[in-house]
Amino acid sequence: MTPGETLEYFEGRRDAIIGQIREIVEIESPSHDAERSREVADWIENAARATGLELAIERHPTEADGDHLIIRAFPGHAKPVLLLGHTDTVHPVGTKAKNPTRIEGDRLYGCGTFDMKANIVLMLEALRYFKTSRTRPSRPINILLSCDEEVGSYTGREYVEREAAEAECCLVFEPSAAGRVKTGRKGTGMYVVRAHGVPAHAGLDPEKGASAILELSRQIERLHAMNSPEIGTTVNVCTASGGTTTNVIPEHAECTVDVRFSSMAEAERIDAAIKALTPVDERVSLEVTGGINRPPMERTDAVVALFEKARQTAASFGYELGETQVGGASDGNFVAALGIPVLDGLGIAGDGAHTLHEHVLVSDIAKRATLVTRLLSE
Repeated sequence: MTPGETLEYFEGRRDAIIGQIREIVEIESPSHDAERSREVADWIENAARATGLELAIERHPTEADGDHLIIRAFPGHAKPVLLLGHTDTVHPVGTKAKNPTRIEGDRLYGCGTFDMKANIVLMLEALRYFKTSRTRPSRPINILLSCDEEVGSYTGREYVEREAAEAECCLVFEPSAAGRVKTGRKGTGMYVVRAHGVPAHAGLDPEKGASAILELSRQIERLHAMNSPEIGTTVNVCTASGGTTTNVIPEHAECTVDVRFSSMAEAERIDAAIKALTPVDERVSLEVTGGINRPPMERTDAVVALFEKARQTAASFGYELGETQVGGASDGNFVAALGIPVLDGLGIAGDGAHTLHEHVLVSDIAKRATLVTRLLSE
């Protein structure tokens, strides 16, 4: 098929694709919910087999999070293309009552539509296209859908890195940025800073106490001073808690720290600085846990070449494709750290990730499906 004929094929599939998106979005699968994770993995496995292709499907169970799912298609001697995504969402069970799955104008709403269940359907539709058209992609296709991406990929990372090590390149089906693909992502670090003070009666003997909250407030100022936005480094305290009751000098206090960086050198500098924090009040002790979670995904020459291929592919059927770099991280960061070219943000255009107005654009479904399918064909 020509690019135009491929687009016409997917336009003819639009209603069926929307139906599949509705089905998978209705299966709520928040992070750390193993039962619902397995339910959505069952749906994906059944939908993949319904394409009629000969597939090798692997389920890798975890105790607390559900199953990581790997689908292998079109085996051969060439290095495969890795299609990367995740099945978990940030929305607690019951949230779909607040953002029901529905179409309003050009918007298909629902919890997890944009991030990123509609894009799982996109992967499966690419497989179906090859079966229907009796053609083959240019390389074997491996699909990896992890079940804990939204909470740091602590069990999924090993599968991401294992599959990436064998891949020629990686296409990440995370949400696009207003339709633009992502050629760079910041890395992330996550920390908890705890202060252990000395309790005392706030009215009778306050001088005998050492306030953990006061100490933590001083450390928060130090953390804030580590920000260097001009080079892409941000350090933000996102939550804080402490104390026991109103008339006691607080013995305990803690805060969580979110760090973003554009290079590993900067990551290592900030990591060392946070772990080297010392108390202002020597009666208070500090405890720092956490560290670098995801390395940055840098815009390398190989990434630029992959984007240019995608841009030209899009242009072949009149679809304009832009690029951007963002502060949020994904499992693509782990892949990029291995030196594998990554193109992220290939999901259907939309908006509202992690919110109650989350949606994808119906008008972009066929265009995005054509883009990824042609990329896999060339």
